[in-house]
Amino acid sequence: MTPRAQDPLAPLVALPGVAESSEAARAALATVHRHPANRRGWPTTAAESVLRGARASAGVEGASVRLDADGEHDEVLTAALRVAGELTGESLERAVAVWTRSPLQELAHLHLLAASGPEVHAEALGRPRPEPGVAERLQGLAELVTGGTGVPAPVLAAVVLGELSGLRPFGSGDGLVARAAFRLVTVSTGLDPHCLGVPEVTFYRDPGAHRAALDGFVSGTEEGVAAWIRHCCGALEAGAREATSIADAAGA
Repeated sequence: MTPRAQDPLAPLVALPGVAESSEAARAALATVHRHPANRRGWPTTAAESVLRGARASAGVEGASVRLDADGEHDEVLTAALRVAGELTGESLERAVAVWTRSPLQELAHLHLLAASGPEVHAEALGRPRPEPGVAERLQGLAELVTGGTGVPAPVLAAVVLGELSGLRPFGSGDGLVARAAFRLVTVSTGLDPHCLGVPEVTFYRDPGAHRAALDGFVSGTEEGVAAWIRHCCGALEAGAREATSIADAAGA
């Protein structure tokens, strides 16, 4: 009998504060799903969550977060809003189905939506950079998403966000793609099944802390990786509080 391969992410759960911050994120998101306004009205609150997340995600990239009445938006914000369309309603159902079966296909589709600007060539859309190691790391990430690990969902989501943010596999629109993938992990694992949380707000409000945490993850040190996972779990927990404010307003 072939022995079962060891879970490559299992050691991360034992890093300082990871298990506790992961559980706090899970509990916070579970609580907001029980909010009275989300029992039947969750499609409305989810739509607002995705919109706020798109604006914050654009802001992380240094773009404008203003939604002007005349429909004229910053180019990156427009791309973020296109990506947001993938995270609502029937589009989200399709995206989750593809993500759980073929993550690389969904990442390519997200890049088609996220890429913007004249510097992006049509032949590069949806295609990873040809540099050595990029395709291999994406394949490894895909294997984790499709059952290669049993770590808690917040930990997996943090790893997916960290890998995509640090690798920048497409060379354009990578931040928008990475944060959308972060959401897809939370939805597909049942951590945030209705996409109610708004974790992007934390990344937007303190970009310096976000960059520092990502640098720690990319360094590969135990301290850096643990700090990144705690940072992402904290964003999920804060995103649940943001979701509560949305639900409170919807139920008022």
